[in-house]
Amino acid sequence: MKETIVYGKTVALALKRGAEELGVDESKAEYEVLEEPKKGFFGVGASDAKLRVYYQPSPAEIAADFVKNLLMNMQVEADVSIEHEDAEGASIAVNGEGLGLLIGRHGDVLDAVQHLAGLAANHGRSGYYRITVDIENYRAKRAETLRQLARRMAEKTLRYRRSNTLEPMNAYERRIIHTEVQGIEGVTTYSIGSDADRRIVIALEKKSKSREDGGDSAEA
Repeated sequence: MKETIVYGKTVALALKRGAEELGVDESKAEYEVLEEPKKGFFGVGASDAKLRVYYQPSPAEIAADFVKNLLMNMQVEADVSIEHEDAEGASIAVNGEGLGLLIGRHGDVLDAVQHLAGLAANHGRSGYYRITVDIENYRAKRAETLRQLARRMAEKTLRYRRSNTLEPMNAYERRIIHTEVQGIEGVTTYSIGSDADRRIVIALEKKSKSREDGGDSAEA
């Protein structure tokens, strides 16, 4: 929760000042009157209103603030915005120049930023609020690259009648490959390895089974 103690000649003026200090719209700010304003007698004994103005940011706002502070501490200039927000989760977009280092190899640094932002958003909450962080629309571009890879490797598997093993991927990226290959007749997918070494095998579909199952062909 964000809060501040402010003064003003009237409660309304004090509330406006408090909202400005917290950086939120006045309509979202809540307040508690600690001292009512006093007019005094001919100005003698007059005193301002004293308010405790507070605001409880949403999980999405907490995540966005975390990313903003992280970038500020890294001395990276970028625009951070909430692209989508609902009761189940939110999407945070980061845009700017020269943000490649924040993406990392195949998005590993981006995934770490997303994980930390999610922890910040869910701190002290019951249940889980999903946070997705994207930088320069990387995730959409990466998803299309993976779909093209899936189609290319499936075609190779069919042509040479031999299984092909892809490089290690996280669960999100493996799911994209699994989904894309499901629509290609004659091939199937399954995963091997564990943790960071988990990878997909694209193989010929066996007639005796509808899917060759290595543990997570429909993984989440």
